[in-house]
Amino acid sequence: MHFALFVIAGITIGTIGTIIGAGGGFILMPLLLILYPKENPDALTSISLAIVFLNALSGTIAYSRMKRIDYKSGIIFSLAAIPGSILGAVTTGFLARNIFNIVFSILMIVGAVYLFLNTKKAIAIDNIEVDDNNHKLKIFGKIYFFSYNPKTGVIISLFTGYVSSLLGVGGGFIHVPILVSILDFTVHTATATSHFVLALTALTGTIVHIIKGDLFQSPVSWNIFPLSIGVLAGAQIGAYLSGKIKGNWIIKGLAIVLVFVGIRIILTVF
Repeated sequence: MHFALFVIAGITIGTIGTIIGAGGGFILMPLLLILYPKENPDALTSISLAIVFLNALSGTIAYSRMKRIDYKSGIIFSLAAIPGSILGAVTTGFLARNIFNIVFSILMIVGAVYLFLNTKKAIAIDNIEVDDNNHKLKIFGKIYFFSYNPKTGVIISLFTGYVSSLLGVGGGFIHVPILVSILDFTVHTATATSHFVLALTALTGTIVHIIKGDLFQSPVSWNIFPLSIGVLAGAQIGAYLSGKIKGNWIIKGLAIVLVFVGIRIILTVF
């Protein structure tokens, strides 16, 4: 792909990934698998995680200005997810490419089905301000409180950290629906908080890949630069657009993309 095309791809990935709080890895990783079918999974996941980190970092800055991030929960989830992220980055190399593709595709399709069945709590809420000291939301001037079981959040985050680093997808497409359906976050708070967590876990996974020598082991890795330009800009666009899209459409849109991409990847195996 031409440099400019990768920039455009990065903008698209950054915009969509930030809107749904998924970091964009679930779009980028399938694209890399399709464009480079013979490339080592370690090299591709290291590229994807690096881009997810930059996307999540840019999106986090934007969501922070909007006061949509629940930092207290985000820090707890990050501390749980980071060990999983390290383990996932270490074990990526043990998966054969065909097995990697199948696992990746099945996970995406299962995630899509889950999303379609759990959209009732995806309420459209704009202008959210989060008080992370007591899980308080200020919505249109009114105060709302929400709570969750911290142990459940920690277990989920540990698993999400592992899967996200193993597959190079960021994990937001798992984290966001669980935050909404199980932990009672609003969609817009979940996407913002998920982005904050992704920034920390993706950075951890990327550092592990750098230590292992996976990043820049292949000429393909240099595509990081045009992709980075795109996602940094796209994340800002996505954060702006997120408040203008209804929460249930964010969830449904994520599910549709997951099914389509999951099927496309699994077809490359057979």
